[in-house]
Amino acid sequence: MKPIRILLADDHTLVRAGIRSLLNNIAGIEVIAEASDGREALRLVRAHSPDVVLMDIAMPGLNGLEASVRISKEFPLVRVIILSMHLNEEYILQALRAGAKGYILKGADTAELEIAIRTVARGETYLSPIVSKHVVADYIQCIGGATKSVELLTARQREVLQLISEGYSTKGIARTLGISVKTVETHRIQLMERLDIHDIAGLVRYAIRVGLVEPDQ
Repeated sequence: MKPIRILLADDHTLVRAGIRSLLNNIAGIEVIAEASDGREALRLVRAHSPDVVLMDIAMPGLNGLEASVRISKEFPLVRVIILSMHLNEEYILQALRAGAKGYILKGADTAELEIAIRTVARGETYLSPIVSKHVVADYIQCIGGATKSVELLTARQREVLQLISEGYSTKGIARTLGISVKTVETHRIQLMERLDIHDIAGLVRYAIRVGLVEPDQ
């Protein structure tokens, strides 16, 4: 039987090393690559076609939720498990909407991590038991989304929102995304209009609330 091929995506080197060490002791599971941000994760998915991606949420440049959206669209056979320290309803809902097939907490033990990987590799969905049933019920009810749902935004607008929240200047965002300064300004205006938020501090608070960035970024 072929091993389940894993890509680790986390911006903390020691966290990746710890997870790799745990997985190396599990028969039938093989770590084939590591990524430190969402863009690198996408590049490595294209290069290696892993079976499962273990994805952190808060990573610089392109967060794990947005990377999950792109992976689920471009590589439907690649399953994403979100690894998070947050038992936060909004984070969990965003992960499910992003196409993730699993959500487990970083405090989970090795046995749960193995179960999650094998479950998701079979094409099923795995949520940590601690994730309460009402969260899933709320997800089903919220498919339509609230008026300020992040689903109102395009993928490019979500990228711009994350970079704004990480403190990038307009020129820095333009350089990072390979677009013009004018285009960045247009995206920022559209963000504020769609979210009905009219200052940068408000955009940052919103990005934190929906899990695009963490408070300390």
